[in-house]
Amino acid sequence: MTQAETSLQPFAVPRTIIKADPLVYGAIAAAGITLWWLTRAHVSWLPVWAPWEFSFVEFFGAWLTVWWYVRGLMLMPTAERPSIGRTVSFFIGMLVIYSALETRYEYLAEHQFFFNRIQHVGMHHLGPFLIALSWPGATLRRGAPSSVIRLFDHPALRAVTNVLQQPVIAGVLFVGLIFFWLTPSIHFRAMIDPRLFSLMNWSMVVDGLLFWFLVLDPRPTPPARISFGARAALSVLTILPQIIGGAMIAFSPKDLYSFYDLCGRIYPELGAHYDQTVGGLIIWIPPGMMGILGLVLVLNFLRKAEERNLQDADDENDTGPIIQASQWTG
Repeated sequence: MTQAETSLQPFAVPRTIIKADPLVYGAIAAAGITLWWLTRAHVSWLPVWAPWEFSFVEFFGAWLTVWWYVRGLMLMPTAERPSIGRTVSFFIGMLVIYSALETRYEYLAEHQFFFNRIQHVGMHHLGPFLIALSWPGATLRRGAPSSVIRLFDHPALRAVTNVLQQPVIAGVLFVGLIFFWLTPSIHFRAMIDPRLFSLMNWSMVVDGLLFWFLVLDPRPTPPARISFGARAALSVLTILPQIIGGAMIAFSPKDLYSFYDLCGRIYPELGAHYDQTVGGLIIWIPPGMMGILGLVLVLNFLRKAEERNLQDADDENDTGPIIQASQWTG
């Protein structure tokens, strides 16, 4: 994901935040260890919002990111803070991804195809879309530890990101990963192998973030990586392959995903074909709607950029003395 470099000059961190840091990190660590123990020893005690399969990477990745964002908000001057809408968008996006990965919903996604498709729409489309729309880079850089910032600024990581966010590669990966993991033989293997299942989910999250940060960049070029026209094209051109792929799955007369019969469906009375049809429609309709919404937002970013350019041009041309009518009419 690419955002403008935020030059962080040395500044005094308030004592309240210095005191809060160890408490917050300790609370996150304690909560993670407790949930890990409960998911292995006392699953029946846990509510529906608790993890089905606990992952330290997913748990700490989500909660540390949230804390660094909150910390960044507290450290930023009021005038530089993101709007309430952008802040809410960030938290909802994080909640969508976390709910798909670290709650009992994961059990549903492992036992019903259309629930699995809803999970992937949340991880690959809705969650990353909302996070990218919040444009949180400056806030996270302000709140994250310097070691984390150095990691994300590492030349090797930047080189990989530069390749993955080339427009053609980004578009092919965005659509291709969806249907790669939906290839029946690969999907079957991913659902029975916990490591491959985790790789599938994380690849969807990371790819969704890379794609939507590229498309929903509100800045002109430069510093944005690609032009507004390329961003609009990416948003639109990825719609048709998803429609075609979703329709092929929805209208297929064969049971493509026998895994869900073998593991036991949550709603066996719906039948394999109905489950697959609904799943195909979920691949088809919500992503298409989000592609259109992405196009609308890109066009709005273009409008705002042109308005700023016109305003800057007017300011440069307006160099003469300002004469008020009251000065010569009395």
